[in-house]
Amino acid sequence: MPDGVHGALVRRVSARPDGPLDVTWVTDGTPRLPLGRIRLHWTPAARGGWDVTAHLGLATSEVHLASWPAAPDDWPRLIRPTIHEVIGLCAALAFATDALDLSNHLAEV
Repeated sequence: MPDGVHGALVRRVSARPDGPLDVTWVTDGTPRLPLGRIRLHWTPAARGGWDVTAHLGLATSEVHLASWPAAPDDWPRLIRPTIHEVIGLCAALAFATDALDLSNHLAEV
């Protein structure tokens, strides 16, 4: 990673198994992750490969989502299914929350 960067924010994950994982760099001054967003961080592993971690933004905090110690050089292919599923789950939960809020509002009227 370049100097002054502490990770990469996942922008888009392809549904295809060999599809792209689009990211943008996260600088040291970047605020907390927004709800449902994922930040990746990777460093060279002691015995080769890469130590990769993922953090997930929740409503009030960030949580450790997953770790892939000593992942091979093609680690984006390894982590893509997990990242894709979590992003889909977060989108579904956001949609369900909005639907519930609307239902509650209509019930009050």
